[in-house]
Amino acid sequence: MKRIPQDIRELEKKIARQREKESRLREPVRASAYVGAAGIGFRIAAELLSAVLIGGAIGYLIDRLFGTRPFFLTLFLLFGGAAGILNVYRLAKEEDQRKTKKE
Repeated sequence: MKRIPQDIRELEKKIARQREKESRLREPVRASAYVGAAGIGFRIAAELLSAVLIGGAIGYLIDRLFGTRPFFLTLFLLFGGAAGILNVYRLAKEEDQRKTKKE
């Protein structure tokens, strides 16, 4: 049986230490509760804002098409606001169900 040279043994030890160090660094880090809450808050803001903006854009385009200046813009802004609130309600309900499943 051949003997393994000393420098190869040392190299194997260094590789093992490095692998151990890497495995410790790759362990998942638990995110704070504030990070999740901030993400949900940004999603709520995006849902509400996008619904109002899309409703306003549709109303503006219809007003330009038919020449009925503020009527459809106002109407679709209200529809967009209602749709945004409904989306936020659904999101809150979904998050509540997800939270109760965790517990």
